[in-house]
Amino acid sequence: MAVSSEHRRTARQVWAQQRAQWQVAAADALDDRDAARFLARVERWYADAFEPLSLLYGQVVDVGDLVDELLDSVLGAAAARPHALRLLDDTREIDPEWFLDESMVGYVCYADRFAGDLTGIVERIDYLRDLGVTYLHLMPVLAPREGPSDGGYAVADYRAVDPALGTMQDLRRIAATLRDHGISLCVDLVVNHTAREHEWARKAIAGEQAYRDYYLMFPDRTLPDAFEEHLPEVFPDRAPGNFTWVDVLDAWVWTTFHDYQWDLNYANPVVFAEMLAIICDLANVGVEIFRLDAVPFTWKRMGTNCQNQPEAHLLLQALRALVRIAAPAVLFKAEAIVTPDDLVQYLGAHDLQRHECELAYHNQLMVLLWSSAASRDARLATHALRRMRTPPPATTWMTYLRCHDDIGWAITGEDAAAVGVDEFDHRAFLIDFHAGEVPGTYARGERFGFNPVTLDARTSGTAASLAGIEQALERDDDTLLPAAISRMLALYATLYGWGGIPLIYMGDEIGVRNDYSYHDDPAHAGDNRWMHRPRMDWQAAARRRDAATVEGRLFSGFRRLAASRAATPQLQDMGATTTPLHHDNPHTLAWLRRHPRFGGLLGITNFDDVPQSVDADLCADARLGQPRDVLGIWPMTLRDGRIHLPALSTVWLTDG
Repeated sequence: MAVSSEHRRTARQVWAQQRAQWQVAAADALDDRDAARFLARVERWYADAFEPLSLLYGQVVDVGDLVDELLDSVLGAAAARPHALRLLDDTREIDPEWFLDESMVGYVCYADRFAGDLTGIVERIDYLRDLGVTYLHLMPVLAPREGPSDGGYAVADYRAVDPALGTMQDLRRIAATLRDHGISLCVDLVVNHTAREHEWARKAIAGEQAYRDYYLMFPDRTLPDAFEEHLPEVFPDRAPGNFTWVDVLDAWVWTTFHDYQWDLNYANPVVFAEMLAIICDLANVGVEIFRLDAVPFTWKRMGTNCQNQPEAHLLLQALRALVRIAAPAVLFKAEAIVTPDDLVQYLGAHDLQRHECELAYHNQLMVLLWSSAASRDARLATHALRRMRTPPPATTWMTYLRCHDDIGWAITGEDAAAVGVDEFDHRAFLIDFHAGEVPGTYARGERFGFNPVTLDARTSGTAASLAGIEQALERDDDTLLPAAISRMLALYATLYGWGGIPLIYMGDEIGVRNDYSYHDDPAHAGDNRWMHRPRMDWQAAARRRDAATVEGRLFSGFRRLAASRAATPQLQDMGATTTPLHHDNPHTLAWLRRHPRFGGLLGITNFDDVPQSVDADLCADARLGQPRDVLGIWPMTLRDGRIHLPALSTVWLTDG
């Protein structure tokens, strides 16, 4: 569904007719300086909002009137924006690529499991700064339903904080304090669904048709059955199917995830308007980055898997344009764990590039790093990553090794076949390996979401346990432990040196292992993802200065990664590209990071348990006359025309 030049011309014409009235409205709501800035933003972004809204809703409403209503909401948000955030807007408009800087490092945690509650975050800011953190993602903080809530992703109130964590005023104070320390706050916004306890759902249950229209409801199984023919199941073992019968509604409700999470109906423009207002309100609290949860699912189309539909991208484009008018400091991050060809579209890489999200998770890199480590073979990673499209300008990846969710082994048949691997056999190997069921494995994970029909599964476990640290400590083996620590750091060093914004998942920096106590908690016992959602071990963290401990060796390594990254301008994302390189050693992954201003960086990771070497001609690809390792964690030597790397190591080579 392409945006046409005709839509853009129409947008310009409509804005020309409405400009005068908005000059008056802005002057009434804002002082002269801010009114001028607001109008300049509307001038810039009006067409970018009008065009996708025309394609989404042009058949059901007058788009000019709709945009008028939305701009009224946006103006109200701009008028309510605190002074400190208006200054941040000014700074970010001068430097819109601020988040592409090589100093960016992210940290991801649950507020309660990291610091007890929101106010406890303040006490841990020095800890975060010691890791070089400039971006903090606090996992679900908005008020969830009581009882099972999918880890907080069943939101009952978008305008309230989970009472167990604090209040909205606490969130406002935390955002301001983080900002004062150079850390941007990211929170989750669940855009695909609400809890059935949300006010909209309660009004729908009470019989208000306007609110029934906020959701997708069906009087019988005719349409649900037709949709189900093409829909996958997200939780086949625990929440099969995509629809739930609700007696009080006398209807089937679309519930992609759990029966208590009701999918929103974005074909209704009122739902779009509600979500826009929510984003603007949270932006005024101080949220700088919105992780848009489950965004691929937001538009439904018969005969498809109802993911990644063109309209889902149009929704993002319109939201981004309108939020840019109200709060230009804000970024969008797509939580889109989809195929590589679909993934880059959330950064706006369509046939014609369009402004969409600025950030997206590089789930392919994550999966392929674990695959390469398990197989000691990087050929699949090299091939698959080479054919991924480059993100558009002023966007970037979030690179990560673990997150709060399971690992889905997203390996395509095309990529597997290209390197002589059977797709299903390799996926089964990875599942078994990381469940600790392959001879010689070092991993301690568990299957998640097992599908008895396809025999497919995903994987749960912390990075430390999957990388072998748990096994090594269990066996009290002085040879296994150094290898496991080196493996963990080498994996992180790869993503720190890849480009994008590297994310540390809470506890990885001190080697926090699987938490099996989730079995004893009735609220969590049925979901083994809680094994990699432990509480932060602050007693272990206190050992981070002791170089003789696991915590000390890892923490010092993470600090070195952040410092080396900040001192390596090739890792700035302004116009830089990353390309995996074909070469002569399958045990190693080599990539060329080329920056138009600062030149090349050659990264190499050895996934094998023994030393390996690669042809030094790779340095010529990076135009390195005098290659030197700017990372310096592992000893690298250059001799006999080859680059020699220790077992389980990573180097970043630049021109010395």
